Amino acid sequence: MAHTVSEVARLAGVSVRTLHHYDDVGLLSPSSRSESGYRLYHHTDLERLHEVLFLRELGFALDEIRHVLDDPGHDRLASLRDQRTMINGKIAHLRRLVVSLDAAINAHEEGIPMNEDEMFEVFGDFDPREYEAEVEERWSGELLDESRRRTSSYTKQQWKAAMAESEAVTNDFAAAKRAGDAADSEAVMAIAERHRLQIDRWFYPCSYEIHTGLAEMYVTDARFTAHYEQSEAGLAAYIHDAIKANAARAGG
Repeated sequence: MAHTVSEVARLAGVSVRTLHHYDDVGLLSPSSRSESGYRLYHHTDLERLHEVLFLRELGFALDEIRHVLDDPGHDRLASLRDQRTMINGKIAHLRRLVVSLDAAINAHEEGIPMNEDEMFEVFGDFDPREYEAEVEERWSGELLDESRRRTSSYTKQQWKAAMAESEAVTNDFAAAKRAGDAADSEAVMAIAERHRLQIDRWFYPCSYEIHTGLAEMYVTDARFTAHYEQSEAGLAAYIHDAIKANAARAGG
């Protein structure tokens, strides 16, 4: 069933002007047009719009969203799961903010000065410098420059989303290993592809060649091996094998 631009605007709660802009910038173009030249959106177009709107809610810029959705390796199901992880992270943060606000309201109503440490602790669990140090250790040259360029503008929420996504991928690798799934199975290679796209989306263009280079580092650099071993014994080698298998499947 085809929908006109006004019908899609009403369904999605966006303006017709917004849909026209998405079409103009190549983010969401209708699959067909009527004989009179009017835009007609089909179900696959609505699925793409669905992802666009979620990613916008998560703070992604339009060009970043287009890059994600147009990637040949884009996996809609994996992407939706990643979005769910990021949104859950935002929900948890908002709940902590509510608790802090309730404490501030109670302190004000009772005329008791709020403890200064408690006043700001909800904002104090994030230090971007930790991640800058990780970038310094992992990458150099053009990749490091690109990573710095992107991350320099990240908000606290974007950093948290990136780290939550990374943690979710690692947890899925660990769960697959515990379940006995082969590193070169379709399911585990799909996790490896999510891992590659997560780096590509948040830090720098991550080709299959670069990805396999990272995989080698995971098993040759004791720091990174230890990082993955904290989650599951043998996980670094397992991720290495999955990344290599995924790259071979893609011809990379």
